[in-house]
Amino acid sequence: MKPLKFLNLLLHFSLALFHATVAHEPPSGTSIIFATLGRLDYDFDIFTLPTGDPPTKTNELRITDGESVNFNGHFPSPSPSLLSLLTNKTLINPPGQQNPSPLNLIYVTERGGSSSIFYDAVYVDTPRSARSRSALEIPKRVQVPLLDGKSGISMKDKPTVSGDYLVYVSTHENPGEPRTSWAAVYATELTTGLTQRLTPHGIADFSPAVSPSGVYTAVASYGERGWSGEVEELSTDIYMFLTRDGTNRVKVVEHGGWPSWVDESTLYFHRRSVEDNWISVYKATLPNQGPISIESVIVERVTPPGLHAFTPATSPGNKKFIAVATRRPNSDYRHVELFDLVKNEFIQLTRLVSPQTHHLNPFISPDSARVGYHRCRGASSDKKSTHLLLENVKSPVPDISLFRIDGSFPSFSPAGDRIAYVDFPGLYVVDRDGSNRRQVFTGMAFSTAWNPARKGVVYTSAGPTFASESTEVDIISINVDDDLGQINSFKKLTSNGENNAFPAVSPDGKWVVFRSGRSGHKNLYIMDASEGESGGLYRLTEGPWSDTMCNWSPDGEWIAFASDRENPGSGSFELFLIHPNGTGLRKLVQSGSAGRANHPYFSPDGNSIVFTSDYGGISAEPISNPHHYQPYGEIFTVKLDGSDLKRLTQNSYEDGTPAWGPTYIKPKDVEWPGHGPQCSFEECHWLNKMPVLGDSAAPWDSTKPLCSSASP
Repeated sequence: MKPLKFLNLLLHFSLALFHATVAHEPPSGTSIIFATLGRLDYDFDIFTLPTGDPPTKTNELRITDGESVNFNGHFPSPSPSLLSLLTNKTLINPPGQQNPSPLNLIYVTERGGSSSIFYDAVYVDTPRSARSRSALEIPKRVQVPLLDGKSGISMKDKPTVSGDYLVYVSTHENPGEPRTSWAAVYATELTTGLTQRLTPHGIADFSPAVSPSGVYTAVASYGERGWSGEVEELSTDIYMFLTRDGTNRVKVVEHGGWPSWVDESTLYFHRRSVEDNWISVYKATLPNQGPISIESVIVERVTPPGLHAFTPATSPGNKKFIAVATRRPNSDYRHVELFDLVKNEFIQLTRLVSPQTHHLNPFISPDSARVGYHRCRGASSDKKSTHLLLENVKSPVPDISLFRIDGSFPSFSPAGDRIAYVDFPGLYVVDRDGSNRRQVFTGMAFSTAWNPARKGVVYTSAGPTFASESTEVDIISINVDDDLGQINSFKKLTSNGENNAFPAVSPDGKWVVFRSGRSGHKNLYIMDASEGESGGLYRLTEGPWSDTMCNWSPDGEWIAFASDRENPGSGSFELFLIHPNGTGLRKLVQSGSAGRANHPYFSPDGNSIVFTSDYGGISAEPISNPHHYQPYGEIFTVKLDGSDLKRLTQNSYEDGTPAWGPTYIKPKDVEWPGHGPQCSFEECHWLNKMPVLGDSAAPWDSTKPLCSSASP
């Protein structure tokens, strides 16, 4: 072979080998982990019960497949456009079988690290003896993602299929104003994917419902006045508009949420009664002639006081019953019940099947024969049910992997190979692959930080959270590599116990910045990282406000912190930067009127900060979810000059306490070794508050549920 030809061949081989090697190497980058209150314990699937038979464990069917979490379902009337999406119709129309009747379901799922809307067609009309109660063993299922790759990374919610269109909520468009919700209603043509925004720009809409004809869509909305920071029952109004293009928008009800149509002139919704403070279902009747307005719409109360009834569901033309979720004074669980509109009485459903399980957001099939809802899927033998240490969340930034941790206040070790976190109570250390998890402190603790120069030394705040300035909280250090197997071996670094918290360590490992209430106000202090206050202490900030949640930059030049100094005591926090010597104070993030920007954490290169904020407002009605103290929390990043603000998470949960690690973790779920699935969460705390039943409830005697069945 000629030398030149040989060299060309060798060069070609070397380049091919180089490209192959690069293709298999993980990208260089970093990782961000954060906490979401309770989310990794949801394990939701969608179930259904017949409305015409007494509810039993044997006729409750799980219809989603046990993958990730599945919720907020809808039984569509299968249009030709919807059925055309089924790639394998032989599963739904098996040869030799007469008149099969698949169960069609549209729902929200969070598989693959992002919110999506799926369509499942499930054949369930086999004899009961031939069918397992596990949805994973349903013999025939066709599954189609309806928005695969469309509208980017965003929260999707409350989907409805009407004719050729999918109508839903998405949060993919930034309105550009702090504390303004990104939630808007869109319509996507099923066959072409063409998408149109139905919500006016600058407005946020929640909980859309399409009328039986598909002509109108009703939503819960603040209109032009916008969100004011509410985290419980929202003070939204009900608007309606034309589904085809969002025009002819008009307010039809003041104060209401979660609308649901029964016909073109009748819809149901929920709101808290001003007379007795119970959340109840109401009916709005639109005029047959003349203009539609809040003055011409007739509003009547449907469900009685004495219990909370909310998230109503209807079916086309069904004026006999509706489905509602209820919270009764004698129950700690949310249940789905029918309400007989003729007899004005409740009919029990889920309480007779799973009395100690929460059931959320009912919906009714078009023929009124079934009611659907989501709940914990329960124990299962299928391999899809796992418990995660880290859940991969799809990141909008290619060189940053994003993970939700099953814990709070996580932080990476300097090498990025271990994670410290708290679990209320207790502080734990675990390898990032989920192995070697162990508890190193059993008491109540919050916030974690590793010393970058002293291997294995972790700092935390020992004591109660959200406490006053004088509450006993102290900074402690724990060497997690010493005396393996010993728990609660720690060194106390602060001495006065007056709410000393949120430690962060200088890059040389010599100093710790923290907040303290020792002056009567929460301000920042710096002390010796090894000996604590006895080794040196000086005050960094001073004033009648709260400076808190501090973090030290990798180059040692800056300390980032959250503060309400511009409006002390208001609950409004912005992010600030200050040099460790007390100079150079400047604001980094303006969170808007009464807004919150908290928990700043520097990137490994020191050029950006990750933090949690309500900048994106609220994304869904909180009553439709489990409890979240702050359901507006999302994860953002920003550069140190205040530019390039990016939203990383898109959901209706409470995301918080982020940490930025030095290595890129492959975007894949990390399971707990030896930990099976578990499903537990708290009901909305504010639904546990039951009003006193006064004289206004005396005429009503229908709060006691019956155990009969309903006929469509």
